[in-house]
Amino acid sequence: MNTITLSEHKILKLQNVLSVQVDLESESDELFDIEINKLNTYIQTHGAKQIGPLIQATSFEIKDDGAVDIKMQFMLQTDNFIHNVEPPYKMDSILRVKNCLYARYIGPEDKLKFAYDKLGVYAFENDIELDGCNYTIYVDRNEEDETMVADVFMPVKE
Repeated sequence: MNTITLSEHKILKLQNVLSVQVDLESESDELFDIEINKLNTYIQTHGAKQIGPLIQATSFEIKDDGAVDIKMQFMLQTDNFIHNVEPPYKMDSILRVKNCLYARYIGPEDKLKFAYDKLGVYAFENDIELDGCNYTIYVDRNEEDETMVADVFMPVKE
């Protein structure tokens, strides 16, 4: 059954987060998979273990010339903090994002955009200004049914 459930005033809290910025212009889905595997290998080779699912952070900014600059990061939580992380990786001991609109999406992977759309419409209807970024946590995937569960957090502008 396809569902999108919304909530307000949620806090996204992540611990021991290893992240990498992704170049959207030169990346494809296949290269995204390679980046995620490299992130996971980096965690393992530094004596840590992945905790929880993949998190994707996306933000956009409108430049002075009207062009849109989209930035995307892949994030994984680890069981302990990795010291002396080398670029392009970055390590945060705690990432806390307060006051988010939240959606729990259950449905086909190719329809996940409806969760973003529903959050955007909800914000519009309730005069809520979003800050232009979102965090998507890929909670579960059912290959057999071709469905997924994802949590989407959109921070509210302060």
